[in-house]
Amino acid sequence: MVRLGPNRYGKAETRVVRVVRDPDGDVLRDRNVSTSLSGDLEAVHTDGDNAHVLATDTQKNTVNAFAQRLGDLEPEAFGIALATHFVAGPITRARVAIAEYGWTRLGPHSFQRRGDATRTARIVHDADAGTSVVAGVADLVLLNTTNSEFWGFPRDEYTTLAETRDRILATEVNASWRYRSTDVDWAAAYDAARAALLAAFTETYSYSLQQTLYAMGSRVIAAVPDVCEVRLALPNKHHFLIDLTPFGQVNENEAYFAADRPYGLIEGTVLADDAPDAGIAWD
Repeated sequence: MVRLGPNRYGKAETRVVRVVRDPDGDVLRDRNVSTSLSGDLEAVHTDGDNAHVLATDTQKNTVNAFAQRLGDLEPEAFGIALATHFVAGPITRARVAIAEYGWTRLGPHSFQRRGDATRTARIVHDADAGTSVVAGVADLVLLNTTNSEFWGFPRDEYTTLAETRDRILATEVNASWRYRSTDVDWAAAYDAARAALLAAFTETYSYSLQQTLYAMGSRVIAAVPDVCEVRLALPNKHHFLIDLTPFGQVNENEAYFAADRPYGLIEGTVLADDAPDAGIAWD
């Protein structure tokens, strides 16, 4: 005997660009939106009965229609509107994931695509458990040329890494933070959280990337009271000193080889002391 386990379905990566026309200068919202629904869907799996299946094409069309109808909303608010719309009848839970690509205004109608990072938001709405919002930033590349060490680690017969008291520390930050509620100034909270990440990375004298991760998460929680949990994934983008002695040159921490793989991957979670249970947040 078998039975159906957890399942969901949706429309992945609906790309929608919304121009909000304004006499003082247009506003551009460039997003990649993925929707995923779950609920009373056993019959479609076991019997091929589509009566409870909101077509993925309909989900795509809803994203596009909401983008035009709702205008200039922050991604968290846009995701909340979509997720609550989808939860009805046999659909009891909706997850909306949004990647928003930034643009810099050059003139009233001209923009330059920013390549520094991607703003993210993930909204889950459940008919019983309510709404949860997780926001964040992805692919935020940071580098410190000094003020980083790594030493005192265990050594065995397979250890070849030399200890260092001065190294480049580089990473590509993928951070997500959980909000306590949906009553949030989304734009201000995002700006403050991102600024806290940058400040912690810049101002922490690092003895390990783990220490830097903890400082970054702690700084976000301190800066944004609406945030109760921060999850970070920090790849260690290794930079190795190049041996220039064959050429009669001394390399005094000036020339490096940037290795792309393999790399260390440091992951961790920082929680406020009073963080409520995550519930559906990371679904």
